[in-house]
Amino acid sequence: MKFIIAATLAASAAAFAPAQTAKSSTALQVSELELGVTEPLGVFDPLGWMDTEPEAFERRRAVERKHGRIAMAAVVGVIVHNNHIVFDGYISPSQDLKFADISTGMAGIAQVPSGGLAQIFLFAALVELAWMPASKYDGDYGVGWFGRDIEDPEEKARKLNVELNNGRAAMMGIFGNMVAEQLTGQTMYEQYSAGHISPFGDGSGVF
Repeated sequence: MKFIIAATLAASAAAFAPAQTAKSSTALQVSELELGVTEPLGVFDPLGWMDTEPEAFERRRAVERKHGRIAMAAVVGVIVHNNHIVFDGYISPSQDLKFADISTGMAGIAQVPSGGLAQIFLFAALVELAWMPASKYDGDYGVGWFGRDIEDPEEKARKLNVELNNGRAAMMGIFGNMVAEQLTGQTMYEQYSAGHISPFGDGSGVF
């Protein structure tokens, strides 16, 4: 059910992408609007931010791109962990706590020792401030497809658009997974293995 919801919402999420032609009242150039466009959908700007805050568009696009990348990593992590693929050994030898002892659902976050959570936050800060700084709005950190820098501008734009759309789907997907887990009390793996593909029914049907 989560992936059905995610697929449905991902299509509507693309409506938030700006169209290829800029509004005449903004200072945005056409080249700045090309990325993130999903035809045949156009501009979805109910709050008029592109008119009132055109200078903030680039930052918002960068934020969307980074959130999409985080969400894609989160979706892969959920799938891997839900299938009980974990590191060997101990996450905290002093607490006699193994990686395999951590729950595979959202509850697992609370089971990670405070020292481990601190390491995660420090690593995220390193990525955000130094390695892949958020201030670099174009999102190009010198690494292309499988480590190969993409020199063709048309191919690069297409790959960046693919990344943005996949990121949008992943944001909806991970959010749907979190909501469904709270509604059902089951992880994604537990729901599918039990045939409970809908949080609104008894598992005997789609709804």
